[in-house]
Amino acid sequence: MRLVFTFFFLLFISTFINVNAQTGNGKGKINGRVTDATTKLPVDYATVSLFKQGSASPFNGISTNAKGDFDIENVPAGDYKLTIDFLGYTRSVINHVIVNASGNAALGNILLKPIQNQLNTVNVTAKAPVIENRIDKMVYNAANDLTAQGGVALDVLKKVPQVTVDIDGNVELQGNANIRFLINGKPSSIFGASLADALQSIPASQIKSIEVITSPGAKYDAAGTGGIINIILKDSKVSGINGSVNAAAGTRLENGSLNLNARKGNFGVNAYFSGNAQLKTTGKNINDRSSYDSVGNTTRLLQNGNNTSQRSSYQTGISFNWSITPKDDITASLGFNHFGNHNYGLTSQQETQTAANGSLISQLLSQRNSDSRFSSNSTDWSVNYKKTFKKEGQELDVLYSTSYSKNTVNYSQVQDYLNINSPATGSRGNNPGNDRQTNISVDYTQPVTKNFTLEGGAKAVIENLKNTVNTDSLLADGTYANNADQTYGFNYKRNVYAVYLSTSASLFHNWLDVKAGFRDEYTTTTADFQGVNIPGYNTVAPSATLSHKLTATQTIKLSYNYRIERPDYGEINPFYNISDPHNISTGNPNLKPEISRGVELGYNRSFDGGANIYIGTFYRHNTDDIQSYSTPYALLNINGRDYPNVLLTQRSNIGTQTSIGGNIFASVPVSSKLNLRTNALLVSRTNDNPGIARVTGFGYRVNLNATYQFGHDLTAEAFGNYNSSQKNLQGTRPYFLFYNFAVRKQFLNKKASLGLLAANPFNKYVNMRSNTFGPGFNQINFRQVPVQSFGITLSYKFGKLEFAKDKEKGDKEDNNIPAPEGGR
Repeated sequence: MRLVFTFFFLLFISTFINVNAQTGNGKGKINGRVTDATTKLPVDYATVSLFKQGSASPFNGISTNAKGDFDIENVPAGDYKLTIDFLGYTRSVINHVIVNASGNAALGNILLKPIQNQLNTVNVTAKAPVIENRIDKMVYNAANDLTAQGGVALDVLKKVPQVTVDIDGNVELQGNANIRFLINGKPSSIFGASLADALQSIPASQIKSIEVITSPGAKYDAAGTGGIINIILKDSKVSGINGSVNAAAGTRLENGSLNLNARKGNFGVNAYFSGNAQLKTTGKNINDRSSYDSVGNTTRLLQNGNNTSQRSSYQTGISFNWSITPKDDITASLGFNHFGNHNYGLTSQQETQTAANGSLISQLLSQRNSDSRFSSNSTDWSVNYKKTFKKEGQELDVLYSTSYSKNTVNYSQVQDYLNINSPATGSRGNNPGNDRQTNISVDYTQPVTKNFTLEGGAKAVIENLKNTVNTDSLLADGTYANNADQTYGFNYKRNVYAVYLSTSASLFHNWLDVKAGFRDEYTTTTADFQGVNIPGYNTVAPSATLSHKLTATQTIKLSYNYRIERPDYGEINPFYNISDPHNISTGNPNLKPEISRGVELGYNRSFDGGANIYIGTFYRHNTDDIQSYSTPYALLNINGRDYPNVLLTQRSNIGTQTSIGGNIFASVPVSSKLNLRTNALLVSRTNDNPGIARVTGFGYRVNLNATYQFGHDLTAEAFGNYNSSQKNLQGTRPYFLFYNFAVRKQFLNKKASLGLLAANPFNKYVNMRSNTFGPGFNQINFRQVPVQSFGITLSYKFGKLEFAKDKEKGDKEDNNIPAPEGGR
């Protein structure tokens, strides 16, 4: 299967080269700003499409940004037609846009007129490009992602360039797992307790786009050595009422969502509700560990079992937008998110001890029943005030946001001994906690000249974590008694105060675009852990990005960034997870922040036929690198109780890590019906740790995506992804392959669609084999993870104007048009 996948990847590259071997010599760009003709506010995420004269299909396009601006680059010289579409507005058409070989077409301010009397659903058929490569970020537009339509955020992330998702939902950006996740540009405590669970609680149908920022500027928090991933959820700012309903039912996953948007004049409301569930699935697990003592005795632990898991979540939220004046805007939002999972299973255990000469010392047979439940409820709310000024680009932005989450972990495990006369042993634990995070920020932008802009601001992040650990031990009579030595509580507070200054400039007659700045963050931390004292520290984080257009179709970009990774809730929590007494994990409240310095070089080129290729390389060096480290114990004492033959896993600051890698993304329209995309990531990581030999591991991820338009609004898509194995600090990460197929039929004038999808249809399980080793032990793990799924999806979009009574009354009197029922 891997050879077949590699063959198709090489075939795609050769196809890309052949299809795009010939390119035009013209060059130029088209830019402008899209605003609402009534409110004079910018229209963000409007679809701008560029057509060759006489053609019915666009060959280039882009979405407007938050300021309504667009900039279509790499346009050959010629005469074009340009259209601008957005739900609830009349399409704007510019029939002749002239681009010459030595200049640009500046279209200025383009007004979109809201549709006042049309009661039928408004359909926008133009599409934004799947990938947009901007000076400071890469944007993946998820609206037309067929194979992820019945899934969750993790399924969308698998297709995003430079992002890797493993079979357990762990996410890496350029090979680094320390990522700062945002929702609509704001942090959320939903990510604090369990990142994988949080990303599985967001339906793919709720996601508008995903922004990947590998070299964040000074305006962004310095947290996240891997960079920032910003998940943009769907909303609408059009006049009237519109919305959508999405549902998916399958053999493994189910989800649904409802979005409703309403706006009249300068006031708008957006509301949503969504939910999803993973049905009961059972995986298999075999763990084989050998431990060695100083006299040559060997203890072998063989665990063979299964684990059944299920997951569910729902989210709801509402936001209000009030344009007080054309230059003053207030947005308030309130959201609630719940997710939880339940895992249980039965494991057979065989523990054998042999002497150096091979003779049997002892053998213990047992069965372990385990059960764990996790639940999280989080509430986010924010108020944002934005003021623009007479001078274009000058603006003030004030944001207050707070996020509060309550998390609970419950577990129980009981071991019954099969070949000795001994009562069962076990424990149960309850670990409730909460996390409150408040963000207050002020940002100001001041254009100094046409080509030079200053930006500065300040921010305070106030975080308070509280956690309680309650542990009961199983007694010989079958009852439970509280274990006072393993029952405790702790408080953890962390405040970050930051200021920043950055500049944006075009130098040498627009030959070089520069964005540079620095951010200063002071962190204070208090914890009531016994023997823990964490001093305050200051971090100065510089950043810079240089961008140069080699030609109108080719851009090269160089960036530098300094990042910090502060330990999160799960890494510092000293709670011992003893759901498996032979494999115990705990947090480390003494963790120090990880520091990263990175350099990135990228090259982007577009072709006349609509194809695009991006090639990037990066270097990153981390100090005080935070990694998991496993240590074997023949006997581990935890607060007064002994646990035999234990592998204890804990996060620690372990030396340095250096990553060198590259990324290739390519998209090519082979024909008017067939489009191919590929994305490959290659990373070599070297760990240098005192007392441990240097470890270097190379890994790669490659995926292929094919979309075919059959006509009559029928589209099919296939997607495949392969992650290679990679050597790490204490072993080898397993390789795996997954693939999806989907087909979608649109009907009712594209208001509705019906889709079928299949995930790994020919393999019920993904087989995972990994090994972990260290001084005194070696462990082999084999897992069968259920991933096969078949499903059906439904979607319906609607958009009617129901608020314009006064306007409609005037129209009726002036034009003798009956008042529509939708406005009553």
